[in-house]
Amino acid sequence: MLAVRVVPVPQAHAGPPYVADDPETTDYRHFETYLFASAASTRDGTSGAAGVDFSYGAGPDLQLTLVAPAAQERPNQGQSATGPGNIERAAKIRLAHQARVGWDVSVFPRIVLPGASRRVGDQHAAYLLPAWIEKDWGRWSTFGGGGYVINHGSGSQDYTLLAWAITRQVLPRLQIGAELFHRSADTREGVSSTGLSAGLRFDFSDRYHLLGSFGPGIQNASATNVHSWYLALLITR
Repeated sequence: MLAVRVVPVPQAHAGPPYVADDPETTDYRHFETYLFASAASTRDGTSGAAGVDFSYGAGPDLQLTLVAPAAQERPNQGQSATGPGNIERAAKIRLAHQARVGWDVSVFPRIVLPGASRRVGDQHAAYLLPAWIEKDWGRWSTFGGGGYVINHGSGSQDYTLLAWAITRQVLPRLQIGAELFHRSADTREGVSSTGLSAGLRFDFSDRYHLLGSFGPGIQNASATNVHSWYLALLITR
């Protein structure tokens, strides 16, 4: 969730508020709309995004996703910049069901389009090729996986993404969870990053849901992620 969350790793999206995705697709002929805001800080400043993350159940095991963010860069020194972020398009294909094989499994290829603004976002396309798995038991659920990112641009390089989350339904309307995520260096002179986050989901009703997460970086944090947060209103129908 290459994702709209401005954190040191791309995020896949049925997993919000987590970086890790889950393999379940949006219900056939239904939709999920995330109205989100996020930010991450480093020693050099803060970057953030806000926008819409929309998914549609185009088939029994097929989800189509479109992410349209606005992005902001706020360096500690120099002028802030705001503009259109990188639009993302993706298709999640569910390959296996837990009821049959013990685990849910999906692939979720994603393309991140070049940014429309030279002030924020990346000016080149990138492609995420991940696989995600999930196991549920009682009130517990665990999911994660990762993949390879083709990231050819000025000073950029391909990298890998790994993330894993575990959640528990503690109340009928409240779910809490935690995750660990890692990304190798995405630039030629960059460094790898690893982070932790805690998340929650509160269901106001069958249609409206509040999601949030917050956590610190634990590897090369000052350069990649001192801390980051994500907040969204999810509308399902």
